[in-house]
Amino acid sequence: MVVVNTNAEISRLRDLMPASGRMKIRLLLDDRQSTVIHAPFPRPWQRSHAITLNYGLWQALSAPQRDLLFLRYVCWVLSVQVLKPQLYQGITVAGTAAALFELTQGDLIGVLGAGGLSAIAAFQVWRNNTGTQAELAADEEAIRVAQRRGYDEPVALRHLISAIEAVPIIEGRGQLNFSELMRVQNLRGLAGQSPLSTPERTRSR
Repeated sequence: MVVVNTNAEISRLRDLMPASGRMKIRLLLDDRQSTVIHAPFPRPWQRSHAITLNYGLWQALSAPQRDLLFLRYVCWVLSVQVLKPQLYQGITVAGTAAALFELTQGDLIGVLGAGGLSAIAAFQVWRNNTGTQAELAADEEAIRVAQRRGYDEPVALRHLISAIEAVPIIEGRGQLNFSELMRVQNLRGLAGQSPLSTPERTRSR
């Protein structure tokens, strides 16, 4: 394994990001982390969002694999829309407001009803941003960004597929999980490597 200079790699990854990523994302290193790369669900009240690398594990990937895997996480973080006015966000806000109103009125049943509605809507917001559809969309956006960074689409697809397949081995898991399997299948379909496509029902999970 080639040892990669930490400062040079961080600088390279920052340059790789789209401009919006440089403003919103900060890179952290944590060799105690069990995963190669990790990005927690972005909190809407935070001005910047962390992507953390286990640098010892990170170096086991080739430079193109690191590029595509990193861009994929950047694209996912930037795609999360918690506060954008949409149906479930509106229901969450309305339900919370209704629960607070019922609380001031001393109506326990009203509080439970409005609070339950708000909780269900909030869960749907979280699911929309973390489900299989969001994962696939982040992969596809990473391919588009990589093309703007000089990668040909087939090359970018190949490196992202190989990175996804390499991560479980590097982390000691051995096998791809369900989400990773769906992502690889979708990317192979885009690359023309597989006749299978991800079912629409699966994409909405």
